Amino acid sequence: MNLPNILTLFRIVLIPFYILFFYRHTFEGSIIAAVIFLVASLTDILDGYLARARSEVTKFGKFLDPIADKLLVVSALILLVDQQRVPAWLVIVIIGREFAVTGFRAIAASDGVVIAAERTGKYKMILQTISVIFLTLDFPNVVFHQIGLTFLFVSMFLAVFSAVQYFLKFGGSLNLLKEK
Repeated sequence: MNLPNILTLFRIVLIPFYILFFYRHTFEGSIIAAVIFLVASLTDILDGYLARARSEVTKFGKFLDPIADKLLVVSALILLVDQQRVPAWLVIVIIGREFAVTGFRAIAASDGVVIAAERTGKYKMILQTISVIFLTLDFPNVVFHQIGLTFLFVSMFLAVFSAVQYFLKFGGSLNLLKEK
């Protein structure tokens, strides 16, 4: 087990702690939850960097890293819906996009095509992270909530746009409707 994979596993281990502090419903709990989410998000950047820099890219890492990312973000978004901090339809669009792109990438991989993350998808992830942090902070301050919600709306539009980019760029070459 190399360091990048350990960081990926660590990101998954942090999720229950994020949930625990999120549900404390205290000012301090929301700060700790936001810091946990930030640390978990930073491990995503660090594990990818280390894996490439140290030539430690593994099949296990390629498999687990995107799952860890989605588990982290989807867990946070579901909690935010549960606490009525974000509209459910918005989260459904974001999660639906993740399922669609993940499925599309799986089909591409079965055809030997690797679909790397586009810049738009990376911006989407950054905005989602910022939005979750702001929305996790349970301050009696409407401005924090508005900032978080605005970033989440923009990330949703980028999510849909980047999904369309993937389908337009690679859809024709994969012959999705062709029987094998």
